[in-house]
Amino acid sequence: MDFSALSVGDVVGEHEFTLSRDSLVRYAGASGDFNPIHYRDDVATSVGLDGVLAHGMLTMGMAVQPIIEWIGDPALIDDYGVRFTRPVLVDPMSGALVQVTAKVGQLDAEAGTARIDIVATAAGATVLGKAQVRVHAPRAADPASADSAAGPGAA
Repeated sequence: MDFSALSVGDVVGEHEFTLSRDSLVRYAGASGDFNPIHYRDDVATSVGLDGVLAHGMLTMGMAVQPIIEWIGDPALIDDYGVRFTRPVLVDPMSGALVQVTAKVGQLDAEAGTARIDIVATAAGATVLGKAQVRVHAPRAADPASADSAAGPGAA
């Protein structure tokens, strides 16, 4: 990851994710979020929804994946935030396709930091607003701080 070679507007990652109802059930098991609007049409429509929705945190997690692949280490992420603007409807037969593009929105090559802006869409509509990830370049270990952490007399 060479920040000096980047420019604002550069695409650093793109990915398409296909969700099925099975994906939602597996995510519910992993997250513990068994709200039936995520797997039962009758419940979803009874509360005024158009159908079963993907979990918001599942969508958020998928959206950051291209950035993790680009930087190679999730520890290089300093901050990540989104606004949920539209739900991702998951059709019982065809599922849903979530498309993610990550672009450099702000860059400080000297400091080795960047803000990456994410555009996530499903069914032609943006599903996350103000989706931004702040990342930093890997930092070399400071030998002086490693020696002082070892305590007095460390060589």
